[in-house]
Amino acid sequence: MFPSQVRGAFGLPMMARRHALAFLTLLLMLLGASGEALAHAVAEGDKGYIQEIYGVQLISFIYLGAKHMVTGYDHILFLLGVIFFLYRMQHIAIYVSLFAIGHSTTMLLGVYFNIGINSYLIDAIIGLSVVYKALDNIGAYQRWFGFQPNTKVATLVFGLFHGFGLSSKIIEYDISSDGLVPNLLAFNVGVEVGQLLALGAILIVMGFWRRTAGFLRHAYTANVAMMCAGFMLVGYQLTGYFIA
Repeated sequence: MFPSQVRGAFGLPMMARRHALAFLTLLLMLLGASGEALAHAVAEGDKGYIQEIYGVQLISFIYLGAKHMVTGYDHILFLLGVIFFLYRMQHIAIYVSLFAIGHSTTMLLGVYFNIGINSYLIDAIIGLSVVYKALDNIGAYQRWFGFQPNTKVATLVFGLFHGFGLSSKIIEYDISSDGLVPNLLAFNVGVEVGQLLALGAILIVMGFWRRTAGFLRHAYTANVAMMCAGFMLVGYQLTGYFIA
């Protein structure tokens, strides 16, 4: 739930606007750095490697899974939104675990049972997950509709969609059935390792930011910027869907 001090911060001082502009600029740079990253794609070199290898390759798939998560800007934005106002490690662990359970379940089952969903549509939904969390952080649902969605359920559900985004791409790359289950499990371990690395970096930055006097003043604008980035993800993916 968004703190009451921040919900009322509609009149932002010049310094807050500058911080928000810098935050949004950083998001735009991340989103524009690689169009492939926005669609859960695997780098061309990794794609060729996945298509050529067969048999159990645990270390390789752990590396590929960690690399995917660390460079997956949509995942990182969603995680940032989830932990934005979580201060206790036990609360962070609960939400991150729910996201990991959802992500792991659909990734593993999607590839194993060959359940593919159009990657543009699924990634548009992932963009909406960023928008949802940013709106939740600024208390929009309570102000507009008078109720607070169950954030734990929402985190789990969006985790399921994030997993389908990756499984759809893996299916497109025709991963070998020889050693499929161990390799998928290793890939998932790598994804969780990457998630912990990304989460650790986010928590370090957030820890320093939260100790500053301007955190609550700037938090509203930061979440609006995050929401804009989510809408950009949605627009990018829907454009790709209609012109592909």
